[in-house]
Amino acid sequence: METLYRFVSGVAAAVAGLFAPIAPLVWCAVAFIGVDFVTGVAASRAVARREGRPWWFESREAWRTVVKLGLVLTAIAMAWLIDSCVLEFMQLNLARLFTGFTCGVELWSFLENAAQLSDAPIFERLRQYVRRRIDRHMEE
Repeated sequence: METLYRFVSGVAAAVAGLFAPIAPLVWCAVAFIGVDFVTGVAASRAVARREGRPWWFESREAWRTVVKLGLVLTAIAMAWLIDSCVLEFMQLNLARLFTGFTCGVELWSFLENAAQLSDAPIFERLRQYVRRRIDRHMEE
């Protein structure tokens, strides 16, 4: 039994060591997805209140976020494996690129939620600014 315990501990330590360099990327993605989820729930509630209809928390939305988080973390890990084990000579930084893309999408969603939450025009302007920048870079 002790041999099995040592083997399992060794495998767990090896996996943790392999993926340790992407911990900041994982926490960044978790933070962005978490903030988007919280502001999305708050925005949904604010819109329902403004429209005078009842609001309730739906667990399917939470499960959608959990599934999205799991898929994003899996994709970051897979991109890291490509970066570090398959195409290490190319230095593509796929894991960073994917995490940056994911965080950008979550930022966009946060700006939409913030515009719904606070009728402050700054968030709508920020959203328009980001959209113009993206359109400009897509044309290049």
